Amino acid sequence: MHIKALLSAALLLALAILPAHAGEELIQLPTRPGVTEPFYLLTPPGPPVASVILFTGGNGLLGSAHRPVLNGKNFLIRSRGAFAAAGFLVASVDAPSDHPDGLEGFRSSAEHAQDIAAVIAYLRQKAPVPVWLIGTSMGTISAANAAARLKTGGSDGLVLTSSIVAANRRTAPIEATVDVGAITVPTLFVHNKEDACPLCPFEAVPRLMAGFTHAPKKQLIAVSGGSPPESAPCEALARHGYFGIEDEVVGDIVRWIKGA
Repeated sequence: MHIKALLSAALLLALAILPAHAGEELIQLPTRPGVTEPFYLLTPPGPPVASVILFTGGNGLLGSAHRPVLNGKNFLIRSRGAFAAAGFLVASVDAPSDHPDGLEGFRSSAEHAQDIAAVIAYLRQKAPVPVWLIGTSMGTISAANAAARLKTGGSDGLVLTSSIVAANRRTAPIEATVDVGAITVPTLFVHNKEDACPLCPFEAVPRLMAGFTHAPKKQLIAVSGGSPPESAPCEALARHGYFGIEDEVVGDIVRWIKGA
């Protein structure tokens, strides 16, 4: 389907739900044949200075297919109001309709990047401002994959928070499944030095960064501390999810994007 036709169809399918934030909408965007990409759109109080696409961790599900409430514990999802308050048009992406059980095995695919290309085009139609991809934890694979694959119609920048930099039996580090050397946009890495998730050891982040050989600008923002964890080390309410220091981390990301 041609992108203009996709956007026209998307506008017809856009619907307001019982929002978690005032003015937040659930958009069902046609992407591939017979497939829709749902995302929650949050509009800033004034003219947008940039747009951001947020990729949650875990299985990538936000609940749009079953109930009008976002699963809000994830760092980026629970912080989306702060991004909007900073002047960003915010799209929180859910799993596409052909992956109702989640994004396992799909995050590094060409089809996933194609879905995100349609979201980028939609946001550019809404506001003529730069579009940035921001992923956290498993969402860093999705964000990096889209940045690497989309040579036209891609994003203007990339932010990876709590990056997947180690492996277990089910998960590989970002650079094992994504051609990070193909990424040609400014890239910010954010990581908690005290992240205790075995998939995200802080000491492995420089190795990941070294693979971004064609990023015109890259930087690591290392943070530390937070509130006492209220979840397992790889979950949202721990150092891995910047629990208790969300405002500091969002502020760092906002300043970097605006400065880039």
